[in-house]
Order: sequence, then structure tokens, then C-alpha cells
Amino acid sequence: MKAIILARVSTEEQTEGQSIPAQLTRARDYAIKKDLEVASEYQFDESSTKDRRTKFEQVIEEIRKSKEKTVLIVETIDRLQRSFKESVLLDEFRKDGKLELHFIRENLIIHQNSNSSEIQRWDLGVFVAKSYVLQISDNVKRSQDQKLKNGEWIVKAPLGYLNTEDEHENKDIIVDPVRSLHVAKMFEMYASGNHSLRTIKKENDSIGLRSNTKANKLLTISVIARILDNPFYYGMMKIKDELYPHKYQPLISKELFDKAQQVKAGYFKKPCKYASKPFIFRGLIKCADCGCTITAETHKGHIYYRCTNFKKMHKKKHYLKEEELLNPVREIFKNIQLSDEKIKEITEELRRVNESKNQFNEQIVKDLRGDYDKIEKRISNMVDARFDGSITTDLYDKKLKEYKEKQQEIMREMQKHDKADESYYITVNKVLSLAQRAYEIFESSEIDEKRQLLNFVLQNLELKERKLMFKTKTPFDTVLLANKCSKVGGYRESNPRREDHNL
Repeated sequence: MKAIILARVSTEEQTEGQSIPAQLTRARDYAIKKDLEVASEYQFDESSTKDRRTKFEQVIEEIRKSKEKTVLIVETIDRLQRSFKESVLLDEFRKDGKLELHFIRENLIIHQNSNSSEIQRWDLGVFVAKSYVLQISDNVKRSQDQKLKNGEWIVKAPLGYLNTEDEHENKDIIVDPVRSLHVAKMFEMYASGNHSLRTIKKENDSIGLRSNTKANKLLTISVIARILDNPFYYGMMKIKDELYPHKYQPLISKELFDKAQQVKAGYFKKPCKYASKPFIFRGLIKCADCGCTITAETHKGHIYYRCTNFKKMHKKKHYLKEEELLNPVREIFKNIQLSDEKIKEITEELRRVNESKNQFNEQIVKDLRGDYDKIEKRISNMVDARFDGSITTDLYDKKLKEYKEKQQEIMREMQKHDKADESYYITVNKVLSLAQRAYEIFESSEIDEKRQLLNFVLQNLELKERKLMFKTKTPFDTVLLANKCSKVGGYRESNPRREDHNL
């Protein structure tokens, strides 16, 4: 009689006597004793869902196509199945006389004429196997939940970190001393707004930065994008769209991560630089219909813009002259220009604001410094207590970690105030300069300078049919609103944050 041998293992069960070679040897010896002719053998790893499904379907297909009765030899019931889903299909074959099931360890043969007692033994074996699977699943879930509570990452460490294991098989994640520096640099480059994913990849390739996988390949653009989106690097692990704090050393600050995300969203993004002839709007405008970039080209001395149509959504090309795009932009620069009297009022107000800001900033920094010193004193007292033996090592380590984390948070807050203070003065200077003679500056500037001014004043430029749409950045949106209101002698409904212009 024709026989099929099936051997299956779980990675955790590949112990002596349960491995695939051991199962195959016992099954072959069993076939000889029963005078069965082995037609085929199947073996697969239970940890691979795809492998398990494919191989099991091959077994079923062979039984279905066989013109004679087939004997399926398996080490034990739980090697064949761990749910009742397979039982239904296998039982149909059995009832039709196409299949006999031989379970070696249980010394059980299920065939067309099996009695109720034998069928119950089979069902009980499947029930036990199913219960075992559910119990393992529950244990895994509990273990994973506990790891999340402890701030432990449960899968392979991301690039910039290394998985480690000591002699007692205790697993941990540590900072990769080499790759971590390059990961941090990637965030700094992208957050500056001066680099795209492609230029970062070029930089990585030049230094030979590779993944920490077995393939050890150069980083692709998609991998770089995932790195820049991964909150793990500032101290949070993302699991099923939920964020959990982890216990490992961050590679970057939360502020740097947020800045990179803002650049990705289009804020603070600086115009790309091109090696070819520069155009004012090149790389700054997206097509509102398909999201592709609006590109520029020259024909007979005139500059035209069109959608690259990379996604093939447009049936024909639409060209617009650069002058047509510049007209609404020039209007914006004219309208953000303020009178000398208005500039004087703003300057006086800024002086008053600056005095209040300085007082507030000094008080905040003073309070933060006081909090930092208090924690430092607590750490000093705790060290004395540890020497005296009044607290345990575990408590000391726990509290020291807690205090150090608080001090790091305080230092980040202090740095934020320093950066905000510096940014305030730079922004005020630029805004006042533009408000005094915005249109004059724009018109007299070279192409690169025009691009920088556009990026400073406008954001999210899109072209829809013959309309240029954009948002005016703060505080220029407020200046536009103030100018519009003053022209009509009062307030009128307006939306300076979004400008739509017919070209």
C-alpha cells in the first residue's frame, strides 16, 4: 500500500529524538514493518507559517489525486495537526476510503472502519495539541506584555543598536558604537532641511554604511526613510501604532526627531540644490492632482513649468510660463511690506516683548537649574546611604537611573529655552528686514536668494490646473491679514494662510 511520511518540528522542539531526521528514521522503519511502500516524504518547520501551509496543502493534494488508498505516517498526532480545521478534511478522505492515518507514538491507526473509541482518541489528541498551542500563545502574550512594561524590545534591534546575550542566555540591547553615530548624523542631516533621502544615501554609501542584517547590504532609500520615522531612537518603541518607553540609551533627542518629521511634512524644508541651471520654482511646487514634482525647462529663451507626470495620471502636458507663476508671489511680497510707521510700532512692541521674554526665560532657567541641583543633592545623599548600607543595591540602581533621567530631561528643557531664545532673535531680524522692503529685496535677488526667500515666506506650494496654491508662514500670514484689514478700514473675512491664485 502507498504511504506518505510527514515530519514536522518547532524551532523550540528540535531536541534529540524529536528532530526531523529522527522522525523520518522511525517512520521509515515503521513503513518496513507494516509492509508499506513510501511514495513521498514531507518535512517542514512549524515556525514558518508559509512553509507549514504550503507543505500541508501539497500533502492534501497528493492524497486527493491518488487513485489508491494512501497511508499517512506521522510521529504523533500533534506533528500532523494542532487544530480541528485539518480534521474535517482528513476525516472526509478517511470516510471515502482514500486515507489511513498511522500515528506511531500513540500506536493508533485511523481508517474507514475505525470505531468510536479510536475516533475519540484521535479527537482527544487534537484537543490536547490545540490546548497546548493556546497555552503557548497565552504564555507568549503574557511574556511580551511583561517585557513591554519593563521597556524591553522584543524583536531584532534597529540599526544603531546591537543584540547581545551573556553566558546565562540573558538577552539585551546595547548601542552600536559605530553605526549609532551615523544614525544620529542621518537625523541631523535630514532635520537641517538641506538633505534629501537620496543625498543621505549617497553619504552613507561613501562611508560604506551597511545594515546589521545577515545580508549586510548598503542602506536603501526606503530603509533610511523607516529609520527617520522610527521613534525608538529618541526613547520610544512603536508596537501596533502604540508608543511605549524603552529602557535603552536614546541616540537622538525628541526635539531632533520632531524636527525631522516636520521637514518630512514640508515645514522648514529648504529648496533642493541642482547641479544644472537653477530655476526659481524648481523642486518647490507639487502637482495637487498626482503629487508629482513640477519641473522646469527652457524653450526659445522662456522658462516653462509642467508636472513630471511620473504616475501617468495626466493625458497631456500643460506648460506655464515662469512669469505667470511669479505674479501672485510678487503680490504676496508687496503685501507683506509695512509702512515705516507700522515698523516703528512693531519695533517698540518687540522691545517690550523682549524685556518680558528675558525675565520669563531667566526665571524658567533659574527654576530648572534649582531642580537640577536638588536632584544632584539627592544623588549625593543616596550615595552616602549606600555606603552606610541603609539601602540595597537594587534600590540604589533604580533610584539612580530615575534621578539621572530626570536630570537629562531638565537639561533638555534648558537647551530648548536657549535654542528658542537664539531662534527668536534670528527670526525677528529676518522678519523686520523683509517687512521694510520685501518686494524690493525679492526683485533684486539672484535666483538662489529668491528660492530662499520663497522658502522663508511660503510653504506647501501646489499647482492645480492653472492655480498656484500655497500657505503663508507665520508671522507673514498675520502681516497680510493686517494689511488687508487696514486697506478696507476694518476687518473683512480673509484666509491669508491659504492663497489660491488664478494665473
